[in-house]
Amino acid sequence: MGVIMNWFQSQSVVLQAFLAGLFTWGCTIVGSAIVFFFKHISRKLLDIMMGFAAGVMIAASFWSLLQPSIEYAENSYGSLAWLPAAIGFLTGGFFLRLIDAIVPHLHMTKEIEEAESIHTPREKKLSKTTLLFLAITIHNFPEGLAVGVAFGALASNPSPEAFIGAVGLAIGIGLQNIPEGAALSIPIRTDGKSRLNAFYWGSMSAIVEPVGALLGAVAVLSMTAILPYALSFAAGAMIFVVVEELIPDSQTNGNTDVATLGLMVGFVIMMILDVALG
Repeated sequence: MGVIMNWFQSQSVVLQAFLAGLFTWGCTIVGSAIVFFFKHISRKLLDIMMGFAAGVMIAASFWSLLQPSIEYAENSYGSLAWLPAAIGFLTGGFFLRLIDAIVPHLHMTKEIEEAESIHTPREKKLSKTTLLFLAITIHNFPEGLAVGVAFGALASNPSPEAFIGAVGLAIGIGLQNIPEGAALSIPIRTDGKSRLNAFYWGSMSAIVEPVGALLGAVAVLSMTAILPYALSFAAGAMIFVVVEELIPDSQTNGNTDVATLGLMVGFVIMMILDVALG
């Protein structure tokens, strides 16, 4: 393991970002493979996993993205170091809102059961599988972007702490991608698709993560001045996903207490990865 980490650390930050994106995609593939063993999954377990994913993303948004954004801005902005973080954070949220408004999609749990009630002509042309796939794919992109920006930032701050923080972010997002893969493949299987088809859709939903990671790393390397904005943009996009998607989906099926505890466990695990390891 040490040899692998030494090799990984010796690579360029762009390659590191891309490999980290492949890792998070791989975790989604692992989660999607659950469909080969189960056709149905407990709604309570699904809600706990959604809560866990939300907790991981909330902690990652602060410790891996917003806090470094403010730290990077201090040299250039002084007492206004909060400004890039605030602007980037809000822009990330509004960007995801715009995407949600433009692209028709389903929420990951509750709405798949209500898909037949969709009435707009544009959405009628798309299957439930496609709508659900679009939902998770849209929300995977900012996760890949966050990983890419974190590794791209190492070019400006190549400290061991920053490196471990970026690795911790990738591990945290990878952890929450496992239940996310299951959350897509299982409902698709339940809807009558084959196991292989459900696995394919679940796996491919996160192919945007290595792409986002690559774009994030290249962007901050090309324009170092945008680094604080890029970090906080990724944080805002992730928080939008959490509040608009993960938390509501985990709280609407009568499992509010265990889903909330799942969120707290996910938050603590990501906090440990970011703080104790970084």
